[in-house]
Amino acid sequence: MARETGHSQRTMDALTAEDVAAYLREHPDFLTQNADVVRHLTPPALERGNGVVDFQYFMVERLRGEVGRLKDQQRELITTTRANINNQNRIHAAVLFLLDARTFEQLIQTITTDLAVLLDLDTAGLVVEANAEDRPHVHASGVRVVEPGTVDGWLGKRDVMLYSDTRGDPAIFGSAAGLVRSQALIRIQVSEDTPAGLLAFGSRDPDMFHSGQGTELVCFLARVIERSIRAWLELPA
Repeated sequence: MARETGHSQRTMDALTAEDVAAYLREHPDFLTQNADVVRHLTPPALERGNGVVDFQYFMVERLRGEVGRLKDQQRELITTTRANINNQNRIHAAVLFLLDARTFEQLIQTITTDLAVLLDLDTAGLVVEANAEDRPHVHASGVRVVEPGTVDGWLGKRDVMLYSDTRGDPAIFGSAAGLVRSQALIRIQVSEDTPAGLLAFGSRDPDMFHSGQGTELVCFLARVIERSIRAWLELPA
């Protein structure tokens, strides 16, 4: 044991400052991988001169950078949380308006007119497909009737699609299509006995809706609308 200690001592004695410096230059991530070593180091003075790097200043600036990044992430999280809460409150208000409708016509007006205001959008629309026998039960301003299969053509097999930086389709938004720069399209299936439908929201903000956005709230609103229409028309589920 004494022999090994002596060997280690001789190795340490042979290790020079230049050897340590050369090792650190070849392994610039050494302190990152061995962060606990930093607390054993004595930083140089603030003013060294002659091109000597101020290690203390470097460490402080690095910590400041990390704190700055954490603050930015915190601000982003707070902003996102507030936006989610605002959206949730708007959806809740919209549901209450739907439930307060006293006639079927008032319900349709709420969907096609009031929802845009309640959700801070520029336009909202309801699209239904025609069937082979007659137009759907809905005959009201703001409701657009399209050919069978059109909804699947827009959505494919999906129940919701979000588009950013896009152009509104007059078949969906009518004369308000020119305002639309982003949109949310949500499938509506009131009953097995009724044709497919589409709930559409449009905004002039090109980033109001985008592909990475959550869809739970708008899908929930669509389900409430399905049940409301079904109840008024006394249709089976």
